[in-house]
Amino acid sequence: MDRSVNSGTASTSDTEGRCQRWRNCVAFWLLGLCNNFAYVVMLSAAHDILQKQESQNTTAPSPAPNGTNIEFRNSSNSSRYDCNPVSTAAVLLADILPTLLIKLTAPFYIHKVPYGFRVLVCFFTAVVSFLMVSFSSTISMSIIGVIFASVSSGLGELSFLSLSVFFSSDVLSGWGSGTGAAGVAGALLYSALTQAGLTPQVTLWIMLVVPVILAVSYFVLLVFPHSFPQWRCPEVSQSLSRGLNSEERRALIEEDTDTDEDSEPALEDQDDKHIGPLTFTEKKYIIKGLLKFIFPLALVYFAEYFINQGLMELLYFPDSRLSHAEQYRWYQTVYQIGVFVSRTSLFCFKIRKIFLMSLLQCANAVLLVFAVYYQFLPNISVVFVIIAFEGLLGGAAYVNTFFFIREESVEREREFAMATATVGDSLGIAFSAAAAFPVHHYFCSL
Repeated sequence: MDRSVNSGTASTSDTEGRCQRWRNCVAFWLLGLCNNFAYVVMLSAAHDILQKQESQNTTAPSPAPNGTNIEFRNSSNSSRYDCNPVSTAAVLLADILPTLLIKLTAPFYIHKVPYGFRVLVCFFTAVVSFLMVSFSSTISMSIIGVIFASVSSGLGELSFLSLSVFFSSDVLSGWGSGTGAAGVAGALLYSALTQAGLTPQVTLWIMLVVPVILAVSYFVLLVFPHSFPQWRCPEVSQSLSRGLNSEERRALIEEDTDTDEDSEPALEDQDDKHIGPLTFTEKKYIIKGLLKFIFPLALVYFAEYFINQGLMELLYFPDSRLSHAEQYRWYQTVYQIGVFVSRTSLFCFKIRKIFLMSLLQCANAVLLVFAVYYQFLPNISVVFVIIAFEGLLGGAAYVNTFFFIREESVEREREFAMATATVGDSLGIAFSAAAAFPVHHYFCSL
């Protein structure tokens, strides 16, 4: 009888455990989706944001016979590439510099900010970003809106990757897949809605539902451990947890009369050395060990975003039935599909050779530079294939980097390591944006 009761209890416990793991995995998938959504939409809208402000500084075109407005450019632009006067890299810089600043500094102070408060900041800054860009009347106002999106995305990525160490490793796969899905959902939804006839302004209003889903996923869907520091500093919670563990060990020592009395205190003293937050010296040592992950990740993202914001706008095919703006949007969409597929691949297999992916991504960038200059690509379909491969490389590098950082870090250092390594992709993106400006100017002056 007792045996059947115990069996039933164990079965119920296993079922609850599986249910919680699935809930947490789905919650992290949604968090990844919502966290990166605004960032992706701002990049997809970059071409429209700049074109909108340009059109407001020129004379409005006359309506075409069918009642639609004729798409036009600055009359002074004689470039064969049909360029915007300002590179879309301007939007990229506004989208990445605040994120980079947060990621460079936050690992040294963010442990003093409760997770619940961080998520509320992410929610409100995302809402403000959508509203500011949708109502903007100047480039400056648009850029400020993009900066709010950057703050939301940067703080969210750093916080949710750190948060993942409190759960099973499954949630990291969910997070990676969700961030990949954000690219597809953001770029595809923006492209589809605008091409269906909605204005970019109305499209951004519709997307206000995304920050709401983020808040619900975190505060409602996630099943937190009982000791999780929701509204208090994580380091305080960890100290309390370690103190409890020490008390439990002492109780076991007292009960176990057969244990060698000289050996246990030595073990306890050894554990006590690790109680408390990481010191500055320890953090520097951890950062040094992370460089083997950060540098390849930064190189992948440098080449990746140099293509996206420096070259994509210049890969224009006048004979295509798609307008220039539509071509740019669908480039972003195809790229994001590649990212989603590779970020979801962590459920199936892992790739340790991240440096190889960075070299292949650099080869992609070099190929497309020559393609822009010599214009030897036959049609837009070839560009779609290259950009899809670019997305596959970038997504795979991202998820595998953080998977192996989690696996190779000791438990006490894991939260700090996961937060610190997020600077890799942002460094690469920031340098790529800086490099994209002179390249854009050079090609547009031809």
